[in-house]
Amino acid sequence: MLHNDVAGIARAAEVLRDGGLLALPTETVYGLAADARNGAAVARIFAAKGRPTFNPLIVHVVSLETAEELVEVNAQAHALAKAFWPGPMTLVLPSKGRVADLISGGLDTLAVRVPAHPLARAVLGAFGGPVAAPSANPSGQISPTMAAHVVAGLGSAVEAVLDGGACGVGLESTILAPSEGGVRLLREGGVSREAVEAVVGPVVADLTPGRIEAPGQMERHYAPRTQVVLGSVATPGDVMIGFGAVGGDFTLSERGDLVEAAERLFATLHAADTLALTRGAQVIRVAEVPEVGLGRAINDRLRRAAR
Repeated sequence: MLHNDVAGIARAAEVLRDGGLLALPTETVYGLAADARNGAAVARIFAAKGRPTFNPLIVHVVSLETAEELVEVNAQAHALAKAFWPGPMTLVLPSKGRVADLISGGLDTLAVRVPAHPLARAVLGAFGGPVAAPSANPSGQISPTMAAHVVAGLGSAVEAVLDGGACGVGLESTILAPSEGGVRLLREGGVSREAVEAVVGPVVADLTPGRIEAPGQMERHYAPRTQVVLGSVATPGDVMIGFGAVGGDFTLSERGDLVEAAERLFATLHAADTLALTRGAQVIRVAEVPEVGLGRAINDRLRRAAR
């Protein structure tokens, strides 16, 4: 475990330069990072996660200018980048072919993001290059929002874990495919649809489960070991996750705050899964969350976990 100090950041950059795997915090979730230009290192990401190679990765860079070295950035993409970078938004754009081929999963596009987390930005600056970084968890399981989640899920498959505490947003990035003809929404995430539309006008929600055009589109994803069921009425023996006025063993937000619920979602699923296994419970039941703003992204994760 690396400390979030100058020495820890320097060691993290060294791990990346040496072709190793580094778990690092972002504002969304912890990422499993490798040098995006090193094909062997990128292949290790897929192996460590058990991730199918047709499922592309997000490349993290330190600035819009760095992104422009990797992808063709159109006018819509520029507007979105100016509004939301650094931050929890990923853009899918035509690739210039300057990263390892495996990252794109056979597509001619590349998913890029400029993270806002100060530790992620410090590591990117010290490393001096693009980093491929999907969530640092076994493929299909609950995303990690604390360093302990990474260690529990991936263990010795990672050379180092940079501990940055709990992630502030707690949901993966919103994924958008901007073109001159408009913007398609490929995954709900940490930037709400309403915020995006305030910048570029109406977007087309292209959210068909299982059609892989970008990371995070697998039909089953974010799933604990225990079955997840959506609904506010628990049966005896269930582990209950509440929201707002609906209580339970855990709550996403007692006051019904969607930002708080997003931040807590994955950590709460981890804790509920542990409790369910301890109790011998068969079901984790999650109270209804409003389908507005960040609620759409929360419900997207819950629906995929419940499949």
